[in-house]
Amino acid sequence: MTVFQSIAVILGFSAIASYLNHKFIRLPSTMGLMVAGISFSAILILLGKVGVIDTSHAAEFVTSIDFADVLLHGMLAFLLFAGALHVDLTDLKSQRMPVIVLSTVGVMVSTFITGSLFWFAGRAFGIEISFIYALVFGALIAPTDPIAVMGLLKQANAPKTLEIKIVGESMFNDGVGVVVFMTILGIAVGGTQPTFSSVTLFLLKEVVGGALLGLLIGYATFLLLRSINEYKVEVLLTLALTTCGYALAESIHVSAPIAIVVAGLIIGNHGRELAMSDKTRAHLDTFWELVDDILNAVLFVLIGLEMIALSFHWSHMGLAVVAILITLLARFVSVWLPINIMSRHRAFSRGAVPILTWGGLRGGISIALALSLPPSTERDLILFVTYVIVIWSILGQGLTLGPLIRKVSKSDSAAADT
Repeated sequence: MTVFQSIAVILGFSAIASYLNHKFIRLPSTMGLMVAGISFSAILILLGKVGVIDTSHAAEFVTSIDFADVLLHGMLAFLLFAGALHVDLTDLKSQRMPVIVLSTVGVMVSTFITGSLFWFAGRAFGIEISFIYALVFGALIAPTDPIAVMGLLKQANAPKTLEIKIVGESMFNDGVGVVVFMTILGIAVGGTQPTFSSVTLFLLKEVVGGALLGLLIGYATFLLLRSINEYKVEVLLTLALTTCGYALAESIHVSAPIAIVVAGLIIGNHGRELAMSDKTRAHLDTFWELVDDILNAVLFVLIGLEMIALSFHWSHMGLAVVAILITLLARFVSVWLPINIMSRHRAFSRGAVPILTWGGLRGGISIALALSLPPSTERDLILFVTYVIVIWSILGQGLTLGPLIRKVSKSDSAAADT
């Protein structure tokens, strides 16, 4: 099957699934599309098990799509830029300390807790997994997914300060999470024992280097936008910024996600206010909203369809369920600990910890990182457990996030009145 034919199949399925969800099911878009993909995959697998159809062709089609490459080296650039365009930089600055701490310290704490407990749980279930690969799992499941988070927060009506914390953390912690994942995976694969200074230098180069590159390319594009008034050219400049900036960051080995988020914040704030006419702003918003919606549809359909190609080991289901609880516990500690320390110097709402914990959704990035693992005895286990956690996160936590926010907000309001 050619690349064009593969794109045609995915877009066709995404369009039909979006129509059916909007017309009949009426779930939030991300959930509805994932449910459609999972349901279709489950039906095919069931029919294949009873011998009605041969699912090998469907499995071959899904495996022919390099999900990790498509997401991490393609779609992610556009999705992050589209999300960053609509984040108010003033609001983000007001929450910069929680965002920075949660997206760095929080990721590392969550990685260590998740990895350690997952290793113990594996031994309890009689499943052999090395400690270093348990930490690899902790690293790939630690970052929250900005794509899943931003899509659901649009409908959850979270308090503004909490929304900024969740969105800001999710946009930056995936870049940090990928760096931590690459560091630990390098140890697992290479068997080397890097020093603390070398790891710190690597993290600084990736994170700080990505932020500096984002500032540079974002400001350069801002100057170009300010010098003209032609919306077609200006939209094209933002498209070039996203693609070329992401490719440049990868080529010089700095964090491409962080670079694009920073560049998107500059264009979405200073560029929107100082370099664009009303007509350009309208066209720019329409263009990037369409890009965001279309790629979100394709992404969550792909997540659902990926189930066809998974190697299911039902003996691992018990560990996967326990891993959901481990991930939630690690998320709680990684949120509660820094907030408890920072609350001595700044006020947090009483609902900050439960909402940030439950709103820490996992999505396509975790699956993409799991799929990028080299062949090993641990890979199938990690991929299966990751897939179960992502499905639970988006469907279980996603469907109940709105009610939780409303309940906590009502409790805070009642407490304030007494």
